[in-house]
Amino acid sequence: MGVFVYMLLCADGSYHVGSATGDDLQPRIDQHNAGTFKGYTYTRWPVVVVRRDYFDRITDGIAAERQLKGWSRAKKEALIKSDWATVEALAKRRGGKPR
Repeated sequence: MGVFVYMLLCADGSYHVGSATGDDLQPRIDQHNAGTFKGYTYTRWPVVVVRRDYFDRITDGIAAERQLKGWSRAKKEALIKSDWATVEALAKRRGGKPR
């Protein structure tokens, strides 16, 4: 069993990054939209999945989730659009040094 790492667009225009184990992401999205758990999306639904990736190894998924949570809004939006040149440009710190 692997893990999905997903990015949601919330009703207020913000993004939420999360993860869910298993082979089907939809039950977790339904939980977000039902306000099942008091967390970030609890007052920000409905939510829409804008990106999802599946990882066979849970440790890889957790690492990806942590990384995405630290990204700027601009970088997340470039990833959603698969705009790899912008993702790469935004990955560089001032002075051109990669993060």
